[in-house]
Amino acid sequence: MANPRIIDIDLDETTILWRNADIEQERRIAIFDLIEDNLFRPVRSFAGGHEGPYRLRLSVNDGRLVLDIADEAGGPLETLVLGLGRFRRSIREYFAICESYYQAIRKATATEIETIDMARRGVHNEAAEMLLERLDGKVETDFATARRLFTLICVLHIRG
Repeated sequence: MANPRIIDIDLDETTILWRNADIEQERRIAIFDLIEDNLFRPVRSFAGGHEGPYRLRLSVNDGRLVLDIADEAGGPLETLVLGLGRFRRSIREYFAICESYYQAIRKATATEIETIDMARRGVHNEAAEMLLERLDGKVETDFATARRLFTLICVLHIRG
């Protein structure tokens, strides 16, 4: 029976140079939510008879996002490499607005926090749409999964 979903996700910790408590919380939530509810169907692997579930490892190598996809037992299925050039602006914007959001939570009014959060969601949604475009023809996924994956891509870009 097909089960096209991610059951485990791993981030290349050597890629992540630094993260604060807020970013660590974002990472934990994104991974938890992703494992709980996602759609992930690698086109080649699925067509080759591997119908899930999948294990996914994310890393960044030479400015490219590397998605190592494995079967349930951890056997390698395929590796996808996506250029990250189109995401750089979104990643910078997302970090900037998240920093504003974290500061606002500590001292701003509810209205100010809501305004910043709406902007943060907007940047996040645009980046998720872009990720869906980049995965088209490689991985079938849904918007919620793409949003969570973008959060994890951002975590991989923290440089301190």
